[in-house]
Amino acid sequence: MSNDNQYIEKRKEKIRSLRDMGIDPFSNKYDRENSVEDILSKYSGTSPSSFKPDNLIFKIAGRVTAIRSFGKSAFIKIIDNMHKIQIFISNDSVGKEKMDFFKKYVDVGDFVGIQGHAFFTRTEELSLEANHLQLLTKSINTLPEKWHGLTNVETRYRQRYVDLIANNNVKGIFLSRSKIVAEIRNFLIMKNFLEVETPILHTIAGGAAARPFKTHHNTLDMDLTLRIAPELHLKRLVVGGMEKVFEIGRNFRNEGISTQHNPEFTMIELYEAYSDYEKMMDLLEELIISCVRLFSKNERIIYQDNEINFNGPWKRVNMIEWLSESMGYDVLNNPDKILSEADKMKINHFNVPGKAIVEIFEQKYLKGVLDPVFVFGFPIDVSPLARRSNDNPMIADRFELFINEKEIANAFSELNDPEDQLERFNKQLELKSRGDDEANDMDEDYINALGYGMPPTAGAGLGIDRLVMLLTDSASIREVILFPHMRNE
Repeated sequence: MSNDNQYIEKRKEKIRSLRDMGIDPFSNKYDRENSVEDILSKYSGTSPSSFKPDNLIFKIAGRVTAIRSFGKSAFIKIIDNMHKIQIFISNDSVGKEKMDFFKKYVDVGDFVGIQGHAFFTRTEELSLEANHLQLLTKSINTLPEKWHGLTNVETRYRQRYVDLIANNNVKGIFLSRSKIVAEIRNFLIMKNFLEVETPILHTIAGGAAARPFKTHHNTLDMDLTLRIAPELHLKRLVVGGMEKVFEIGRNFRNEGISTQHNPEFTMIELYEAYSDYEKMMDLLEELIISCVRLFSKNERIIYQDNEINFNGPWKRVNMIEWLSESMGYDVLNNPDKILSEADKMKINHFNVPGKAIVEIFEQKYLKGVLDPVFVFGFPIDVSPLARRSNDNPMIADRFELFINEKEIANAFSELNDPEDQLERFNKQLELKSRGDDEANDMDEDYINALGYGMPPTAGAGLGIDRLVMLLTDSASIREVILFPHMRNE
């Protein structure tokens, strides 16, 4: 029998003994009156020499993370949320009976309730001397070894509950994520945006270039897809008179898994009537900088040992102009040349010049570009939902935001011409027939909605997972998603 199995069996035996004694090893109630953070805050700034014993009694609870036993006394460490404190327990403080119970039945990993007063040890550590101890939950499984923690990446993601216990920084990442999402929400609400919810089960996949997950509704006997984007439903709301809307939610794309991609991910999409893509650049810049300020006073962060400067105004680059200058010819009006170049670079373009232009630009321009940059001037043939530029009908009023070489947001002035939209959808169907399984499907109801009139509108989609990666210095998207998708073991 392995050591782990031996420990588990010993703990199960303790559980049986406790039950024989009439003690519930899995309590359902404990009236915790204080948190460890309360104690740390109360005595913050107090030195051992200036500490004066008081009559304050604290009643706390937490998980035991360490035990040092000395026979008639012991020091234990407990953690409550993210805050740790040392507890001193002895025959004198709780009585011999309770002390014997503690030594026999309490292990690292258990939850305990503690009541006692604060003091400083000889080593000048703020601690609590317990006058009462109660076992709340008996743990069965053993925690990872103290010094090495939980280091296997696969295990960390599969057993996130252990990861949160064993690795102190992990919970910090998700607390930061919560703060970022709250900042995004509060920022938009302060600008009079309305938060809404739209369906996750769609009859037609649309709003992005992605392969959907498919499912079936038994009662209605109809095929459905998990949404790849909420875009078309949110724009229906703009048609209906909700002029400033946003949604934070999950999207699902049946594509590869990598450090940058998870099949299930979180985005925010926002739409504003009477705006355009240039104003949307300003709004996104302000929004992201407000999130950066949660972590940096000078609007600079360190990501994977590289400094990224978020100080505005951010750079804006015209894709067509830059690539034409780089290639030595007008890439927009020389489709054969740009497709030939894409073939040399082994880019799968489905004979669409715009796809070749975008991929070649990203490979040639973005390498080494760390600071935020707005890239605009996207070809219309890769922008099926964006408005045509008044200056050039082959160009869309669209941009993508890149930070640290990665796309963070996609935005454009929305196409509100139903006839043009119908023509674009038909071209998407042609691409699908040629094997492009990321091309949009025809959404006739959306065309019908546009027929009622949509005001000039700009919209944007921002990847929250990637933003959290940047602001928490996380190398993989799996580090910022609590339960990332994994292959079956």
